[in-house]
Amino acid sequence: MIEVKHLSKNYGNHTALKDLTFKVEPGKIYGLLGPNGAGKSTTMNIMTGYIAPSGGTVTVDGFDILKDAKKAKKRIGYLPELPPLYQDMTVKEYLNFVCDLKGVKKAEKGSEIKNALEKTQTTDVSNRLIRNLSKGYKQRVGIAQAIIGSPETIILDEPTVGLDPLQITEIRQLIRDLGKNHTVILSSHILSEISEVCDHVFIIANGKLVLSEATSNLSYHIKASQQLEIEAKGDKETCKKVLSELRVVDSVEVSAKAEKDMLEVLVTAKGNEDVREAVSMALSQNGISIFGMKEIGQSLEDLFIEMTQNEATSFENEEDK
Repeated sequence: MIEVKHLSKNYGNHTALKDLTFKVEPGKIYGLLGPNGAGKSTTMNIMTGYIAPSGGTVTVDGFDILKDAKKAKKRIGYLPELPPLYQDMTVKEYLNFVCDLKGVKKAEKGSEIKNALEKTQTTDVSNRLIRNLSKGYKQRVGIAQAIIGSPETIILDEPTVGLDPLQITEIRQLIRDLGKNHTVILSSHILSEISEVCDHVFIIANGKLVLSEATSNLSYHIKASQQLEIEAKGDKETCKKVLSELRVVDSVEVSAKAEKDMLEVLVTAKGNEDVREAVSMALSQNGISIFGMKEIGQSLEDLFIEMTQNEATSFENEEDK
């Protein structure tokens, strides 16, 4: 478990982090999400002991990252945004070097390297010079060095930046696989990456935590009213009348399609209520068949913009005082 408490970091007059507090539980994939310059990389560099905070603490399984640095760092594997690779080494030579840096016992080196190569699917390139590898494979080698020593937590800073779509898909799958045996913290400003891969999301803006929530619960923070797009078959006027009379429905738009008796229906709910069940029952009870129903509304992108812009406005107001 990693606990970040009241973390702050100042660079001269610039405040990069301000009273940042959160907890990372074992066995999950966490997303650290925020716009460029929000403080994500600074947070990760402090969590891994690369830089010291101006205030606050980070503990890893109870060990302070500064006071008990050796014990704390042993429990963390880290891939910075720019992987620390030695280009003139082969992959295997480099991982052997990493084993020495991490104090892996000589008798365990072979199994550690073999495990890292297999997990990152780099066995076939293990004897090639790193500088001759594609960027996708270099990222894999960077992840391989992070998991040497079998740390409980893997921290990845923007692991898919600069990769092509196929490489991004492969790295995301690798992250999911790592999540089966490690706690993973993934920094990104790519919303689809977070929603596809992570179990829990931390959103940071202007160095402050503005949201901490399970990915599956993000919809509860979306304030826009629910909207349903429905494909139905039946009488147009009956459809509009029936749905308009529902207490939970704010507005209804019904248009006829080219096919006989086929309708396109847009339903907007009142408030934040889920109206799917009420709409389905009302239509079926009045002889209108539903061929398809799709929920639309505010997306994760909308939530992200709302949360970060609200914090930006608050930050600007503080600066003006």
